[in-house]
Amino acid sequence: MKITKFGHCCLLLEENGVKILTDPGSFTVEQNDMTGIDIVLITHEHQDHFHLESVKAVLKNNPTAVVVTNTGVGALLQKEGIAYTQVEDKESTEIKGIKIEGFGREHAQMYGEMGKCENTGYMVADRFYFPGDNFYKPGKAVDVLALPVAAPWLKIADTINFAKEVKAKKAFGVHDGMIVPEFRGFVGNALKMFVPETEYIAIPDGESREF
Repeated sequence: MKITKFGHCCLLLEENGVKILTDPGSFTVEQNDMTGIDIVLITHEHQDHFHLESVKAVLKNNPTAVVVTNTGVGALLQKEGIAYTQVEDKESTEIKGIKIEGFGREHAQMYGEMGKCENTGYMVADRFYFPGDNFYKPGKAVDVLALPVAAPWLKIADTINFAKEVKAKKAFGVHDGMIVPEFRGFVGNALKMFVPETEYIAIPDGESREF
């Protein structure tokens, strides 16, 4: 699997000739000009993960792309006449030979009702796990983990504990659009120190890695 990180949580996954775009949010614009996308995967409705104008631009350039998301985002898409395939907790679908499974139902708690919405983590091709904004464990083996490393809803101890519990073979940081590159390095060093069983790989914005 080849993974390109545009920034924050917007990734391009390439698996067996299928291109999957994750969480086209407001922190990135590179996705707006992409072509050849087969699947658009959206974990939840917060703007840093789901920017409606970006989604429209992506679908304009990729009219056959299938949007996969939950009912929370789906309700917003329906208002715009945008079709989607629903995959929520304990549900799955297969598109162009790629299996997509949903895990979890709620966004991680911030404060009171702040930020509360439906959040679905997604396993792609039985290899890659993208949890969105929660530390919901999929309960199955993970080869590659997109690991949230900075957010109003987490502390670094939660990130480390989640990585230790998931026991992925490899991991890289996401949800890092609001922090400076130097702190991203600190997070990587912490993971290498406390979770040595998982190989932590840094992916700078705009770069790709093979997994």
